[in-house]
Amino acid sequence: MPIYEYRCADCGKRPSIFFRSLSAVEASPPCPSCGGRRLTRLISRTAQVLSEDSRLDQLSDSAGLSDVDENDPKSMARWAKTMGQQLGGDELGEDFDQVVDEMGDAQDDPNGADADDL
Repeated sequence: MPIYEYRCADCGKRPSIFFRSLSAVEASPPCPSCGGRRLTRLISRTAQVLSEDSRLDQLSDSAGLSDVDENDPKSMARWAKTMGQQLGGDELGEDFDQVVDEMGDAQDDPNGADADDL
């Protein structure tokens, strides 16, 4: 009984779709949110179960921060994505990736926010 993750090109959502058997897997299932059929199957994330202490130890390792430039929005966006993944990105909400992407794009947008405005 597989569960596959998809990204919908029509609405941008990332649904997980359950199939009752391998033979029931559709080539292009409909999006549960909008009904669109332009879904791309994603590679599911894997997880390593760590204690909270182990995760905090990994986050505090200064080697992971050596290439972070707090004055560069793209560098800060990379850092935020890494921290989000380490802390369990699913717990951060649906909008986390979008906000981090916008933060990284702010430097390229002449009318957008300045790094100090983030």
